[in-house]
Amino acid sequence: MAPYEERPPQDGRRAADETFWSLLDDTARDRLTKAGHVHTYPVRTHLLRQDELSDHVLVLRSGCVKVYAETSTGYQVVLALRNGGDLLGEQAGLDRQPRSASVYALMAVEALVVPASRFGVLLRSLPAVAHAVQQVLSRRLREADQHRAAIGSVPVEARLAALVLDLGERYGRRTADGAVRIDLPLSQDDLAGLVVSSRRTISRILEEWRREKLLTTGRQALELAGLHALRHRAEASGQETRPAEGGLPGRLPGRNGLRAPHTTPRG
Repeated sequence: MAPYEERPPQDGRRAADETFWSLLDDTARDRLTKAGHVHTYPVRTHLLRQDELSDHVLVLRSGCVKVYAETSTGYQVVLALRNGGDLLGEQAGLDRQPRSASVYALMAVEALVVPASRFGVLLRSLPAVAHAVQQVLSRRLREADQHRAAIGSVPVEARLAALVLDLGERYGRRTADGAVRIDLPLSQDDLAGLVVSSRRTISRILEEWRREKLLTTGRQALELAGLHALRHRAEASGQETRPAEGGLPGRLPGRNGLRAPHTTPRG
């Protein structure tokens, strides 16, 4: 079975960089793998749907998904992005309540699908699984608090700059002219949801950045050209950003910026 798509731990790695899978020991990983099966989801397909009744949890093996909720008026609110190693659907899968959010593949995704009954057994019998779930939920609550605090104190432009730099470090690839291309089908509404702003504000900021040649935008991609200028704009977010130079060919080095998820959807 292929390994989960996670970056190796680095010195000074923060708790926010850890995933559910990285928190497990070898025994827990083996038992969890044997309890489920691997499923591949094509890009632009749903892994979970809001309001559905289903009794399984997911552990992402690779790829990136968007977690969103739909209001009664049909408006979609993006709640988080999740990546390889992350746990999804654990609460709704265990309490048998309708799912409170949908999960949508932004690229081809591979996930370990575990029946909730088997996951519950492992949760009760393996301290490593219980500890990992506790750590994940605690971290998500802490991130939600930090994100809410940033909304009132950090300008939208700084939050957006930190977000696109984070996406570049996670999913970007170097182009021939030294820019960083992010091939994720994220709309302006998605970006607005992730930084908790309006589409109009995001559109205005992106237009300014395009005029300044900091980035270019397309239907399915962002291309970051002015990395230093974007880092300068992100400084107001209080997040450290790592210089792009010196990383592996074709990719940025390990991410070190605003974590995309900002709330605690139940899934």
